[in-house]
Amino acid sequence: MAAGVLIAESLLVGTVVDDLSLLVRKIQRSASGNATLDQPPVWTLIYFDVADAEAEALAAHLSKALDTSGSGWYVDLHTAQESFIVFPGRVLRYRRGDPQGRAEAEEYGRALGIPDSQLDWPT
Repeated sequence: MAAGVLIAESLLVGTVVDDLSLLVRKIQRSASGNATLDQPPVWTLIYFDVADAEAEALAAHLSKALDTSGSGWYVDLHTAQESFIVFPGRVLRYRRGDPQGRAEAEEYGRALGIPDSQLDWPT
């Protein structure tokens, strides 16, 4: 199973994400502790699982649903072998443990204004 975390506040207003085969493991509402000025201080984190075979399609679907207003959002989705870092309009995919792939995703995130403290997905 692929595991991921979606911050509900990262979705575009009016977006509907449906027809999903997700298993929601946990929903947590908490102060982010490191929100940028464009982000709300309290986030709703949705921890979920999806079949490995559906991870790529889900990543593509979520990339179209994320807010593009410059708030610096992404979704972390990973299987045992691969990481999908989902940004608005783009998915960066690399083998887990690949330092070059991770560095490229981090660099892209920084270009979107995401602070290093938020580029904290699992290795």
